[in-house]
Amino acid sequence: MEKIKYLELLAPAQNKECAYEAINYGADSVYIGATLYGARKSAGNSLDDIKEVIDYAHKFNVRVYITLNTILNNAELQEAVKIIRKLHDIKADGIIFQDFGILNEAHAGNLPDIKLIASTQCDNRDKEKAKFFEKIGIRRVILARELSLNEIKEISKNTDVELESFIHGALCVSYSGQCYLSYKIGGRSANRGECAQACRKKYSLINDKGKILAKDKYLLSMKDFMASDKLKNLVDAGVTSFKIEGRLKDSFYIRNTVLHYRKLLDEIIENHKDKGYKKVSSGKIFSDFTPNPIKSFNRDFCEYFLDGRKALNKERIFNFDTPNSKGEFLGCVKKAEKDYFLLDRNDVKISSQDGLCYIGENGSITGFLVNNFKDGKIFPNVQQNLKPGVKIYKNKDSAFYGVLKNSKTKRRIGVEFIVKDGILEAIDEDKNLVLVEFSGENAKNLKKAREAWVSALQKTGESDFYLENIKFETEEVYFLPISKLNELRRNALEKLMQKRLENYKPERQDRIKTAQYPEKSGDYRLNVHNKMAEEFYKKCGCSIEEYSLESGSSTKNRELMRTKHCIRHSLGMCLKNTGNHEKLFLKDEYGEKYALEFDCKNCEMVVKSL
Repeated sequence: MEKIKYLELLAPAQNKECAYEAINYGADSVYIGATLYGARKSAGNSLDDIKEVIDYAHKFNVRVYITLNTILNNAELQEAVKIIRKLHDIKADGIIFQDFGILNEAHAGNLPDIKLIASTQCDNRDKEKAKFFEKIGIRRVILARELSLNEIKEISKNTDVELESFIHGALCVSYSGQCYLSYKIGGRSANRGECAQACRKKYSLINDKGKILAKDKYLLSMKDFMASDKLKNLVDAGVTSFKIEGRLKDSFYIRNTVLHYRKLLDEIIENHKDKGYKKVSSGKIFSDFTPNPIKSFNRDFCEYFLDGRKALNKERIFNFDTPNSKGEFLGCVKKAEKDYFLLDRNDVKISSQDGLCYIGENGSITGFLVNNFKDGKIFPNVQQNLKPGVKIYKNKDSAFYGVLKNSKTKRRIGVEFIVKDGILEAIDEDKNLVLVEFSGENAKNLKKAREAWVSALQKTGESDFYLENIKFETEEVYFLPISKLNELRRNALEKLMQKRLENYKPERQDRIKTAQYPEKSGDYRLNVHNKMAEEFYKKCGCSIEEYSLESGSSTKNRELMRTKHCIRHSLGMCLKNTGNHEKLFLKDEYGEKYALEFDCKNCEMVVKSL
């Protein structure tokens, strides 16, 4: 058998409640924002709440990573150092960072030995960047979403760092850390945790003569990502941590999505035992429903660039009609009357209070609730002007949401009890062992005494354990009253959980070193926002030509976004096929224009300010 290869399911949590849900529904790790400096500024949490999450997570060997992945000014960097020290004290498992000032503080010995993880905001899209992080002592790199399986495989072959890859959720159209469009439009910087989602706004595409080629469309809005069918391919490519996006999503999304991927990863582990795969955390998930990610918020799904650009000829990665959730396709309108309509399918399941929607003639999405569904007739709560052929989607499944709401899914740790002469041993699935002494009288009726022991020990109730086995390794069986047996069980399980927490040891970070950065110099796109970040780049042989745009630099004639999504390709206007080199621009609803440039060599599009 090969060496054990741990596979980690990493789930988002906007707050303490969502973190608990993620743990209970199967996450091996959770990432959550602290009070400040996370890439989702509106999803911050107090240290007290984070400590509660950590204490609960570590029961199950679940890791908790804290997002501090924004760029920081000089004062904020010092505040971040204080936060990191406090997070270390409460046993957080790692810090997800973007700002190189944090690396400089770690190099100077000003940080505790907490694991540092290179955020996708660090623009990790090639083996050179991954090798750099490896050389300075970073053991995990979060990859850019745009990478193909072959590109991931190339990085894995050339480095020994842990590779973390997104597998589900919303897609940023720009390379992460390289988007300045929100900042240009309204001063809200994605690199400062305040993205205004400019990519989800309407734009018109015009040429240099003013001709409108596409009017009021969501030309930068991507579908959502779902890699369910590519999990094994990602494992084979070298990914070890599989990340679900969604730190602003609710607990229903967490329950449904986390359980879906838990089941898929467990299948991979079970079906490929010869590979030595093992999950990171402990415990068994006792679930009471079948997850279905299509029923949670989504903008339609795609596999993005996992199979390379050629695959996009078959699959659209964009949704120009709407940035909202369309949900599950039900069918097309067959007949429409004043107060009801029929679909061209009769096998669909629709309930009262389901949410349905369709794309109108103007390209915008219209939603409504179902008042009644009878004999194939759908009665909307508001009259709809529907015509035959219109596609109908279900973006709220009231019955499924009821199942999610009432779910009692729970994670529990396997435990074996061994009854010996005057000693009860409790051993969990991770081989933690505790002993509890007891005394009693020799039982007159051995059979009844054994039955009493078994009955008491299997009542793990609402605890974090479930019974795997009971052994009797004694010739004599003592008689104890039921109340004493129950007390003995509770005492053993409490001691066992205490032992688990004592034995849990977060992974520790070695002192950060320096190494040559892949580039010898860099401009605002290195996102240097403080003196310590500039100092670390210099220590790594990279001179900083200018600080970040957010430092107050001019945005005129600047690259605001670089993306593998190409509007020309999406509209069938690829330069490689048409040879039409007319200049193209995006124009927003306020009349602001942005130039589009096309890097055909790398199949990338640039959105540039004028």
